[in-house]
Amino acid sequence: MRIILLRHGESLGNVDELAYCRTPDHALPLTDLGRAQAAAASPEVLSLIGAAPVAAYVSPYARAVDTYRLLDLPAVERCVWEPRLREQDWGNLQDPDEQEEQKRLRHEFGHFFYRLPHGESGADVDDRVASFLSELELRIAKDPDHPDTALVVSHGLTVRLLCRRVFSWSIDLFESLSNPGHCAVRVLERTGDRWVLDRPFEQWRDSPDGTVQ
Repeated sequence: MRIILLRHGESLGNVDELAYCRTPDHALPLTDLGRAQAAAASPEVLSLIGAAPVAAYVSPYARAVDTYRLLDLPAVERCVWEPRLREQDWGNLQDPDEQEEQKRLRHEFGHFFYRLPHGESGADVDDRVASFLSELELRIAKDPDHPDTALVVSHGLTVRLLCRRVFSWSIDLFESLSNPGHCAVRVLERTGDRWVLDRPFEQWRDSPDGTVQ
């Protein structure tokens, strides 16, 4: 079993935080650079897939859907718009002053447990990616027609939490890791009961509990 993880390309919200005040998070589009990043990621993803069949599971947020479409993959056997892979929910249209205050409090409290007043905590996202992983493993085990390779197109924090669940990383370690770059790829592969990640995530500090990837 193999999972190819891809973060979406640069979106409008990444370059203009005020965009969240006028456009719902799920509808924020890719920038021109984001579209170029998605197209440029296609050869790498194609080389990883090779001739093997693949199933795609894509966050239904516009920036992830458009990233997936710009990959222009010819051999996807099934594609599922999967809400459990969406970005952490910060609420609906956001007030810029409140948004800055929430970011400050979240940084002080911890990204995993701090629950946004109108949205989710990192722990909430962790729960839903755990549900997705369990269902994916069951599908591959029980459905002989399901490809052994899955492509996941999602968001930076969601990708990190998916890996946290797979490897049972501590909360301290998770909070010490940086998001992958836009359209950066990570590959999870399982042989028997052991998972392997092809590349570690960058760390912005050592984990306070001393654990490592």
